[in-house]
Amino acid sequence: MKITDVKTVLLTGPCSGDPYIQAIRPFRSAAFIEIHTDTELVGLGENYNGYRCAEMIPTAVDYFKPILIGQSVDDISGLYKLMYDCENFWCRSGFGLTVLNGIEAALWDLKGKATGQPVFELLGGCRHEKLPGYATGGLSNYPLERLAEKLEFYRSHGFTAAKIGTGYFSEDGTWGQPVEAAEAADFEVEKLTFLRDHFGDDMNIMMDAHMGNPSSADQLWSVETAIAVMKAVEPFGLIFFEEPLHYDDPWGYAELARSTTIPIAGGECLTGLTEWRQYIDLDAFDIGQPDASFTGGLELCVQVAGLLAERGRGVAMHAWGAGPSLMQNVHVGFACPNTLTLEVPPAYGPLHSLIIGDSLQMKDGMVLPPDKPGLGIELTDDIKNRFPFIPGSGEFSTVPGKSQDDWDERVAELADPSQW
Repeated sequence: MKITDVKTVLLTGPCSGDPYIQAIRPFRSAAFIEIHTDTELVGLGENYNGYRCAEMIPTAVDYFKPILIGQSVDDISGLYKLMYDCENFWCRSGFGLTVLNGIEAALWDLKGKATGQPVFELLGGCRHEKLPGYATGGLSNYPLERLAEKLEFYRSHGFTAAKIGTGYFSEDGTWGQPVEAAEAADFEVEKLTFLRDHFGDDMNIMMDAHMGNPSSADQLWSVETAIAVMKAVEPFGLIFFEEPLHYDDPWGYAELARSTTIPIAGGECLTGLTEWRQYIDLDAFDIGQPDASFTGGLELCVQVAGLLAERGRGVAMHAWGAGPSLMQNVHVGFACPNTLTLEVPPAYGPLHSLIIGDSLQMKDGMVLPPDKPGLGIELTDDIKNRFPFIPGSGEFSTVPGKSQDDWDERVAELADPSQW
């Protein structure tokens, strides 16, 4: 079996089937990489940057395409090294490495399909009979009664754990969070008190400060504010607290992790071993969150998990891409001995469901190991025709001169929801 072509497919569709997320972010763009062969088999992978800057990806994929044409998938690590060495000025970390991630994922999918094995078997074997899955809920919909309805919705879908955002997302579409230490602490305590009174201990809760996004710079937490919030919410039994600080400050993360009994989680937007090692060596995360559609590759994610395991840390794979991204993270999660939980978008939209089919199975809040060859994903012509790409449909943080609301309005004008 030889590779005959490498293609990038850009699509735009509903962000989610979850009404609480859809209220925050109605659309999503996605970038998929297809690897065609001289057989009927096609490998499929996803680059999570397709959710943000999809327009940039096809040119970068085409740059690496000649390296793959005519090759087999017998040595994926070798192919990855050829691509990495070809242009390590711009793919040691960051955007270039995420492009390699999407290509490498498609290679693993292709090899799994060719050998009849799930990808986690190719990455070292299945290390778990099942793994807890948690509903990733985005921002905290307000008022508080609305937030409780949101968690009830997740519980109705079989989840026993959910992640909520710091701050608030109000019904009029405004978002914000207090940044002064005492005010921020009081705000999150009020939220968690309400939820514990409503759910008791029946729902495991994680919190996510999203690095302060989507926000302006004056809504980011300082280390002092983050420490104050952690101290205040320690009694509520959080499973972890994700991204309380911006990634510009690994030393602040380390200081925060030392200051609290709450496990500090992060790493979804770190790429490459160099970036990861800085945080790991500082013990900046109690729980690492690599993303197998962004970090730099499925094998690289397994390596990151191994480095965290050496320091007694676990992983909770990040997953907020579309269907291939989710399955890439599920397979890596089952291949890593120190995986603690898996992020699962609840009631996910058609760019997940139609591509995944029945490959992702959950029972009693637990994710089961996939049993289909490859990643268990298929991108049909019908899906491609149903969700044509709309330029500008990626997500970004609003700044002067570039407003997300303006782009969402433009995408809404161009989109035809009846075809969805």
